Amino acid sequence: MTFEPEELRQSRTDLADTLKTLRKRAGITQTRLAQRCNMSQTKISNIEGAKLTPSLVDVELILRALKAPSDLASQVAALARTANTEWQDVWSQRRTGLEKKQNELAGFERSSTEFRYFLLSMVTGLLATPDYVRASLAHISGDHSKAIARKLERQSVLYDTSKRFTFILTEQAVRWPFLPAPAMAMQIDRLASISLLPNIRLGVIPFDAHVPVGPLNTFTIYDARIATVETQTGAMIFRDRRDVSAYLDEFAAYEGFALFGEKCRERLSEWANQCRS
Repeated sequence: MTFEPEELRQSRTDLADTLKTLRKRAGITQTRLAQRCNMSQTKISNIEGAKLTPSLVDVELILRALKAPSDLASQVAALARTANTEWQDVWSQRRTGLEKKQNELAGFERSSTEFRYFLLSMVTGLLATPDYVRASLAHISGDHSKAIARKLERQSVLYDTSKRFTFILTEQAVRWPFLPAPAMAMQIDRLASISLLPNIRLGVIPFDAHVPVGPLNTFTIYDARIATVETQTGAMIFRDRRDVSAYLDEFAAYEGFALFGEKCRERLSEWANQCRS
């Protein structure tokens, strides 16, 4: 069985077509392949029809069941990893409406129970005051009243005690002068207040801490299945388990340098008072 590497184009549709072609060349039915992989025939059908993007584990099971040669298996696994990654550029988001992005995030929040946020340079919308939310969109032209309202509406998820949140903010994220000093003091007070909720752990990494690793991006992890990484021009969405695991490990490292509980609130109070003075 052969398959030309140049045919392995980087898209979900091509991954589906590739797996379907490999199965047919192996001369087995979807039902037989499903039995070998301990999957349902419906799942195999949805994978081959590009209705379901398989995880890397799923792809590895299928390739083993098809007895694909190792070099081809590596190529298809790389294609699967790409298919489990999504790029969302800011210009497309603005064209389709910023409230659409808010609805997508709300969907992640509905379907997840454990959340980890590493905030490098700004406060996330879930923790933001209305003034901060408005300021975060002020540089984008147009009427964003719907997106602002949706951002604030999403904050209700913080009070769902069936969900657990861990927020880690650098001192820069907390203190960046995004608003006038009195409004920044209110924003920092909000962080301290939210840290008292029973299902939330909120920590800060102050500048006077020794942190021998250098973060590059803000990122969020939903359960252990999705990681979103923000850049200046968009966001990457990772679903491959190896990528998500890498961000879980990075988050755990930052947890070890953060101040939580009363120590965190003491720092927040100090920074808020400095804004007021």
